[in-house]
Amino acid sequence: MDISLTSLLSEISCSFFPSSRLTSFPPQPSLEPNAFKSLRLPPNFRSRSRIFLSKSLLCCQKIRVIRAAQSSEQAHNDGFVLEDVPHLTHFLPDLQSYPNPLQKSQAYAIVKNTFVSPEDVVAQNIVIQKDSPRGVHFRRAGPREKVYFKPEEVRACIVTCGGLCPGINTVIREIVCGLNYMYDVEDILGIEGGYRGFYSKNTSKLSPKVVDDIHKRGGTFLRTSRGGHDTHKIVDNIQDRGINQVYIIGGDGTQRGAAVINEEVKKRGLQVAVAGIPKTIDNDIAVIDKSFGFDTAVEEAQRAINAAHVEVLSVENGVGIVKLMGRYSGFIAMHATLASRDVDCCLIPESPFYLEGKGGLFNFLEERLKQNGHVVIVIAEGAGQEYVASELHASADKDASGNQLLLDVGPWLSEKIKNHFTNVKKMAVNMKYIDPTYMIRAIPSNASDNIYCTLLAHSAVHGAMAGYTGFTVGPVNSRHAYIPIARVTERQNTVELTGRMWARVLSSTNQPSFGTPEDLIQDGVQKETVKEINK
Repeated sequence: MDISLTSLLSEISCSFFPSSRLTSFPPQPSLEPNAFKSLRLPPNFRSRSRIFLSKSLLCCQKIRVIRAAQSSEQAHNDGFVLEDVPHLTHFLPDLQSYPNPLQKSQAYAIVKNTFVSPEDVVAQNIVIQKDSPRGVHFRRAGPREKVYFKPEEVRACIVTCGGLCPGINTVIREIVCGLNYMYDVEDILGIEGGYRGFYSKNTSKLSPKVVDDIHKRGGTFLRTSRGGHDTHKIVDNIQDRGINQVYIIGGDGTQRGAAVINEEVKKRGLQVAVAGIPKTIDNDIAVIDKSFGFDTAVEEAQRAINAAHVEVLSVENGVGIVKLMGRYSGFIAMHATLASRDVDCCLIPESPFYLEGKGGLFNFLEERLKQNGHVVIVIAEGAGQEYVASELHASADKDASGNQLLLDVGPWLSEKIKNHFTNVKKMAVNMKYIDPTYMIRAIPSNASDNIYCTLLAHSAVHGAMAGYTGFTVGPVNSRHAYIPIARVTERQNTVELTGRMWARVLSSTNQPSFGTPEDLIQDGVQKETVKEINK
């Protein structure tokens, strides 16, 4: 080490021996083996050096404490955001809590950590860079150590709204069984016929025995309807019937209705927990990984695609068109295409396409027919609506849920393709058109969705019993969380045209993007801008 011994001792002397003089130390150019022998050290140097070392160690400890405090302060200012959900104690501060009955559950006795810690959160984004903010987090779903309802005082109700979807009956069944088996709740009502069932229909008594095998059926055991939301009538009915837990199964419109109901309950100061379970077969609910019934829909769509493929293989110049669900989002069409590998072209609402000219759909179909002698097209119901509307009379009418009524793009595209090849190319084609929409909606959920629906139902039950309200449940990066309803209704989840999944589809089908790269980049920029605004 090239460190002067004189410098080292001078520093010690100046710090702790202010009366000593530097001249008392003979100059020493560097550390030598016998350097200490020739030094004239001050009196009590050894004892004072021990004091120096002790104070140095104490100083280091203090520095560590200060740095730890600074790190803790930095951790609180590192971009961590918790988007919390309302709790009944926010407007009922004197509400009493009780021990969770799961403490005595034989089934949960084997669980290492039965209850979710109040500090547990789920990150919305798990891929971040070193210096980027930690981002948005949601409360982790699951049972809490304290509950805010006595099981014998709970009167719960379940309602289903909107269109059909595989898995609804499984969610109903597991809410009933979860309340009964885990929390000993026996008073559970089924609201029949959607929102309007609160004030215009009779209710039915639900028990594990009543719902025992409904998960094997399609549709909804409680029946459904669109619209019919009258907040004051619904909350009046909730209050009159003594209901204190409301489980609402439905899409984004239904969840918006649940948020309004929760606000009215809060305004009236009622001890009523409102829990939403998001339902949409299109998978267009924001924030959550996917909606229940989606896996079943993709699996069933394979049957339709396979049927179309068999048909076109069996004839000359066969052109098969399969129309799948997807009003604003093309997730079912995209995933079904990627899973099938028999699809030549996938058309979704997010990706514009054009028919004629170089690089258009007709040009692509001509080349594919020359290569293979057949072609299979998958189109989402919301794709190409602007073209259909320009030729057919577009109605401004909306359904009871407020959705714009779509024109039927499937028959329109079939007719366009047939006319092009017959009249322009003078080529006979065999058109095969399949629309499996209602077949897919009506089937029971598959094994994957059955498990998923169970987790959703149990998460909702745990949240309501723990006193949370005005929330919806769902997986965020594969971890179930409680999400403010406003977050899942503020926008719709759509396919990212600049993302890897859509690139995989284009690679699988070898279809063109039907648009210039500039169009796609601009579209991607616009979507990213919208995302930032939403954040």
